[in-house]
Amino acid sequence: MDSGAIAIVIAWVLAAYALVVSIWGGLTRREDLIRSGENAVLAMWAFTAVATADLLRGLVSRDFNLEYVAQYSSSTLPLHYTVAALWGGQAGSLLFWLTILSSMAAVVVLQNRQQNRALMPIATATLMAIALFFASLLVFVTPPFKRLAFTPGDGRDLNPLLQNYWMTMHPPSLYLGYVGCSIPFAFAIAALVTGRLDDVWIRTTRRWTLFAWFFLSLGNLFGALWAYRVLGWGGYWAWDPVENAAFMPWLTCTAYLHSVMIQEKKNMLKVWNMVLVILTFLLTIFGTFLTRSGVISSVHSFTQSGLGPFFIGFLGLAAAISLALLVWRLPELKSTNEIDSMLSREAAFLVNNLIFVGIAFAVFWGTIFPVLSEAVRGVKITVGPPFFNRVNAPLGLILLFLMGVGPLLAWRRASWASLRRNFLWPTTVGAAVAIACAAAGVRHGYALLSFSLCAFVAATIVQEFWRATRARQHMLGEPGFLAFVRVTGKNRRRYGGYIVHLAVVMIFLAITGTSAFRVEQQVTVKPGEAFEVGHYRLLFERVQSWETPHSAHMAAQLAVYQGAKRVDTLKPEKRFYKKPEQPATEVAIRSHLGTDLYVVFGSYDQASQTATILAYINPLIGFLELGGVVLVLGTLIAVWPQRAPRPVEAWQAAAAGARDPHAAM
Repeated sequence: MDSGAIAIVIAWVLAAYALVVSIWGGLTRREDLIRSGENAVLAMWAFTAVATADLLRGLVSRDFNLEYVAQYSSSTLPLHYTVAALWGGQAGSLLFWLTILSSMAAVVVLQNRQQNRALMPIATATLMAIALFFASLLVFVTPPFKRLAFTPGDGRDLNPLLQNYWMTMHPPSLYLGYVGCSIPFAFAIAALVTGRLDDVWIRTTRRWTLFAWFFLSLGNLFGALWAYRVLGWGGYWAWDPVENAAFMPWLTCTAYLHSVMIQEKKNMLKVWNMVLVILTFLLTIFGTFLTRSGVISSVHSFTQSGLGPFFIGFLGLAAAISLALLVWRLPELKSTNEIDSMLSREAAFLVNNLIFVGIAFAVFWGTIFPVLSEAVRGVKITVGPPFFNRVNAPLGLILLFLMGVGPLLAWRRASWASLRRNFLWPTTVGAAVAIACAAAGVRHGYALLSFSLCAFVAATIVQEFWRATRARQHMLGEPGFLAFVRVTGKNRRRYGGYIVHLAVVMIFLAITGTSAFRVEQQVTVKPGEAFEVGHYRLLFERVQSWETPHSAHMAAQLAVYQGAKRVDTLKPEKRFYKKPEQPATEVAIRSHLGTDLYVVFGSYDQASQTATILAYINPLIGFLELGGVVLVLGTLIAVWPQRAPRPVEAWQAAAAGARDPHAAM
């Protein structure tokens, strides 16, 4: 038996042991049992790491006697894709998930050796219950170290759609986000079981929640970029069921990050925050079920498997236990405060939350409706992008508006004088942009509204930074840039959040540009013939062919002209991967000022020497990647540890808050 297979069995035993003794220790308040359970978590992480290392060794050494290696690798597969094959198949992805979960659980144990001792037994038990489920799948259902009766000469290779740079980043990012949601869930369950329903569990998991949200965000962005560059359809989001499965927990996690601020500041929405944490975790399990059950058809999902019933059972059990605990503690979770006015930041955050959850429900309903219709009526009714766009586009614009409104409203109650003062500049900027767009010929209603709202939100963010910076300059006499940096550093959570909002504005610009103004052209041309798309003229010059041991390539060479000037040469490809005997598309992209010329080599007729070319102009698409970069920056600022202020700094901050209420928010 492989050392990896033995390690998984030992990890399973350790997870079961940690689950039992943690609950026992928590009930009997025996610290020795609690410590023993935590030590078992650390040991479980070590054995899970051994199993993962052994599977990686098999992949890198091309041990084709291992069924998993033979199924998802080959002798000609490049090394970085060979490593990516770890999460390219069913069993490997489950082992990768378990490795991330055990690693996070080990970090939680080490972080809380001397704190949160009342919560730790149940939090540990919850994490180990989740780990035990995944370990059980690896031990009893889909073992990753199954040996073949013979050793094939080569493997079947990794799915060609996964042989792309973004697929080396998309699944790990998404898994980190999915698994990261387990940590706040575990502490929420611990708070419900122990009755310690104050803000301790929230403060303990704040950075874990941001960590999970950050990687869910990156996972969705990387997945969009993969779809854009690999699938060859000119878009990046098609409301595919597996895309939706990754989007839904992001929505509820984002809602929680906003509403938890109300609980911290006003001691409100305790039940709502518990629901959001539990719902986010359940949606991560639901998303995992969708990709592994075979009940939906998607280019993102794994092949048909028998894992669906296991995931449904685990999902149902987790939901039932969570709901029972929530109902049990409901009287103790009731808020002591209420929203004083609809013209307040609390009210804006609450509406924001309701819309986030509304979008999540709409996406959930559209995703499962084909399955339900087939089960009830025997006919699968497909729900396509038009439904999702029609429902979610207006809700998304409302969210964009609230993103600008929230910072302008005071806590508890906003006066009409403060509303006039705070809204004047952002509203003026938004209206000016709307007028300018209309004058420039923009007639698309959603686009006009989106651009004006993007300007409104951006102006709000600039205004918040400007006021706080000017207040610090006025009080301390610091240079402008230094005051800006120090203002941001003094309240990293708040101003990091504003930078993240700016990233969301950029992503909205990309979505608006590509949705409203995309140009598409399909032509069949011979060498020497040209066609126009947008303000470009493309001249088809020739077809080139070459082979590698791994794949065969055919590329169409096109000269790109703007007017009489040749500005680029694009070579979109058709590829044929030899081991799986599957074709794939490699698009060619010219990016200029945030707009892409996107070209796909559709087909080639050797007899007539004609090529079918698809060309797209995607306006503002560059803001999608730029928004991702800004999102990373904003999140890093928000989670960066804040040193405790020295006495003189605390006095200065208090003075700044007294002079400018916005600086202290």
